[in-house]
Amino acid sequence: MTETNETLVKMQGFWGRFQKPVTIALIVIVLGVGGWYGYTEYIVKPKEEKAADALFKAQQYFSIDSSNLVLNGDGQSKGVLYVMKNFSGTNAANLCAYYAGVSYLKLGDFNNAVKYLKDFSTDAKQIQLLAYGCLGDAYSELNNKEEAIANYKKAAATFELDENNSAEYLFRAGLLQETSGKTKEAIDTYKELKEKFPKTDKGFQADKYINRLSLEKN
Repeated sequence: MTETNETLVKMQGFWGRFQKPVTIALIVIVLGVGGWYGYTEYIVKPKEEKAADALFKAQQYFSIDSSNLVLNGDGQSKGVLYVMKNFSGTNAANLCAYYAGVSYLKLGDFNNAVKYLKDFSTDAKQIQLLAYGCLGDAYSELNNKEEAIANYKKAAATFELDENNSAEYLFRAGLLQETSGKTKEAIDTYKELKEKFPKTDKGFQADKYINRLSLEKN
């Protein structure tokens, strides 16, 4: 009985000493969870919804290659530049970077194409493939062949189930290596093209480029 009383006294003493900090810690945890829930429900979700609404018309213009309208809107609906500025941090704003980059590429503004495509990333591999490929095109137009080749190769490796686009960008990488005088690297790239994507048009043509470069090399 004495031991039980001593234990109880010790526990009461412990609680007396640590009651305040433990209580504060629990309050912080509860407020943290509640605060995160409130932030997500009442700030993040409405912002995402508004951003998606603002993006809707720009997506339609993107589908019909109306690049200026994609970027700047039509006077009534907003363009992707507005969405990125006013809804930064949302998924819609991230997607706008892709739309903006591709639109600038089509308009021949290659520096802005690079600027926005570099900022874009997504878990949707089909879209990421195209983003890398367009970034490669923009760098190629700026005569930055090293970056162009690197992005073409990333495009080709991102989603190989899309064989036609993957083969196309791998071919562009090989072609740039070839025109840069990197014959061995170009041959290796064309061989990779042939091995990975033999059923595609570019894969079918790979032997022609391999044989020609091999003859020139020798």
